[in-house]
Amino acid sequence: SYEMGKSYQEGLGEVQEMIDICDFAVGLSRQLHGLTMHSERPSHRMYEQYHPLGVVGIISAFNFPVAVWSWNTALAWICGDVCVWKPSEKTPLCGVACQNIIAEVLRENNLPEGISCLINGDYKIGQLLNRDTRVPLVSATGSTRMGKIVAQEVAARLGRSLLELGGNNAIIVTPDADVKMTVIGAVFGAVGTAGQRCTSTRRLIIHESIYDKVKDAIVAAYGQLRIGNPLDQNNHVGPLIDTHAVEQYNKALAQVVAEGGKILVEGGVLSGAGYESGCYVKPAIAEAKNDFAIVQHETFAPVLYLLKYSGDVTEAIEIQNGVAQGLSSAIMTNNLREAEAFLSAAGSDCGIANVNIGTSGAEIGGAFGGEKETGGGRESGSDAWKVYM
Repeated sequence: SYEMGKSYQEGLGEVQEMIDICDFAVGLSRQLHGLTMHSERPSHRMYEQYHPLGVVGIISAFNFPVAVWSWNTALAWICGDVCVWKPSEKTPLCGVACQNIIAEVLRENNLPEGISCLINGDYKIGQLLNRDTRVPLVSATGSTRMGKIVAQEVAARLGRSLLELGGNNAIIVTPDADVKMTVIGAVFGAVGTAGQRCTSTRRLIIHESIYDKVKDAIVAAYGQLRIGNPLDQNNHVGPLIDTHAVEQYNKALAQVVAEGGKILVEGGVLSGAGYESGCYVKPAIAEAKNDFAIVQHETFAPVLYLLKYSGDVTEAIEIQNGVAQGLSSAIMTNNLREAEAFLSAAGSDCGIANVNIGTSGAEIGGAFGGEKETGGGRESGSDAWKVYM
């Protein structure tokens, strides 16, 4: 909370995620399977087995300063790899805290501390990892802009990269949606972590028949939000990470108006007692269109765009898929056919598709990641372990 402004409750959740992925990895370590196959040659049999890559480089972002590291490193360790971690330069102390915890565990179990290495620094440390031929895999979490740099630098030496990049996540709200459930999912997704999750809800795609009803309910919910010290559990929204993030927030609100959008819930930077940092902003809502340049862009701040559709769920899915990013998605409906259409191969093109729950969050048992400009990487559960071998 002190380093990046995450609410105390969300911080507890993130630490629990570290605990959970360690439990998951311990169980997984007993089932790193290969396959056996019949051979076309008489009296022969083939089998495959996985081997450690060796050294895994991890570059993580500020918004989940401990969970994303643990997703990678817990799996890499049980696969037999060692890890070199570059945390975000905006959250170096979280990295030091994690290193201190694991160093104690390693000492107690008579294992070398070098299994877990920490290097704090700016982008130059990332460059060293990307270009070092001794690091066969670099797992990088951050913006699409950063991911393209990592991909090029690692590929130039024929290394592997695991990329978890930006999202432009939408919730489709059909005429059969439960409006109360929709409001809960949308508000939590849009304002949680002050809109600084890669899975934050950026777009709400609402059918015209219930548009006004949903819009009024969301606007009313925003009127009840409390903004302030993230260690105060009465507050819903903490600060943005820094003043640069505030600048991007202000630019987004100005641009959506310039492109023809309408502000429904006014934004703005808070000032006065408790807000001296200049990083506390009001979550904002704007009516917009999906083809607006600003809507196509991921703004890492609490700005939610309301979009309207008039046809069937196919039109809504086309709008949802009509962005460059492909991380998380959701549909709110009590219509099974709509849900199945959304989950089908012709439905959501994102790595994560949710029904009747918002876009944010993840479960460590399932593979986490997205498509298109989100990078195609998979971390955490399912068979993501194979990436590290």
